[in-house]
Amino acid sequence: MWLSIFGSNPTATRLERVKDSPHYRDGAFQNLERTAVTRQDASYREMVTDYFHRPKDSVPSFALPSVSTDLHTLPASQPTIVWFGHSSYFIKSADTTILVDPVFSGNAAPVPGFSKSFPGTDVYGVDNMPPIDYLFISHDHYDHLDYKTITRLLPKVKRVYTALGVGAHLESWGMPADRITELDWWEQLILVPGLQLTATPARHFSGRGLTRGKTLWSSFVLKLHGYTLFLGGDSGYGPHIREIGEKCGPFDLAILECGQYGKDWPNIHMFPEEVVQAAQELRTKMLLPVHWAKFALASHSWDEPIRRLMKKAEQDNLAVTTPRIGEPMVLGTSYPQAAWWIQELS
Repeated sequence: MWLSIFGSNPTATRLERVKDSPHYRDGAFQNLERTAVTRQDASYREMVTDYFHRPKDSVPSFALPSVSTDLHTLPASQPTIVWFGHSSYFIKSADTTILVDPVFSGNAAPVPGFSKSFPGTDVYGVDNMPPIDYLFISHDHYDHLDYKTITRLLPKVKRVYTALGVGAHLESWGMPADRITELDWWEQLILVPGLQLTATPARHFSGRGLTRGKTLWSSFVLKLHGYTLFLGGDSGYGPHIREIGEKCGPFDLAILECGQYGKDWPNIHMFPEEVVQAAQELRTKMLLPVHWAKFALASHSWDEPIRRLMKKAEQDNLAVTTPRIGEPMVLGTSYPQAAWWIQELS
């Protein structure tokens, strides 16, 4: 049972598609530009030491505030996004429901007790989810693809869209193969009229065990009932961001990772100031920063990402929405902007 958490590498037809990808070389997927997971002079001993000696404020000293929202009764008139902390969020538009990278098990690692969720952040779970028309999975890391969550979600999910190879994990956990669609970068599908999905590049890596690169990592462009959204997944900064902005922008909303960065892995996650630059290059009207406020996966203060990002965004006159966990954000109508991470305001 425990080994099931790791999933499975692609085989048979899935492996054939993987090998046919122009982004798969020398037995692994490759980024568009040369990308080392860690910087050249990084010390693994120091990284391990940093992980086990993170600052005390890498975890908040108080329960994070949340808003209780009934996901079953959200209005259908305008696209609504509800964030659950880190990179998990729900989208409702018209009669369509979409769930992205859900992690509701309380930790973001294969070993219980590691990477535990922050106090107050587990207020939503599988039982709160309505039937899901489309489940999007950006890549196979534990903080984006969670075994316990997926296996419990199975009865609620109609279709899954993910990056090449990731379907092997899902299928090994009981998801029927005919409900899974894998996409390579720049592949595009019309899911139903008014709903178009494009898999776009990201600068990252993949792997749930000792090997890396057997599955692809992606961002997504979602055209949704007249709006265009960028769903960023995990990505370091790079020229691919401007390319996506030029080809697919402008965007009504960009959902970009902000957090879990570090000096020893500067290429695979963006620093907060780079997130602002990426949002500008994507030509987005509004930025929703995610990938923070639930797990301590790096050696920075839990709220440092949002503080640094907001400072840079103010300097550059970039619009940012900062909803609490569970607080609805309605495109074109309501963009929460309270500084709720300041304890006095919580």
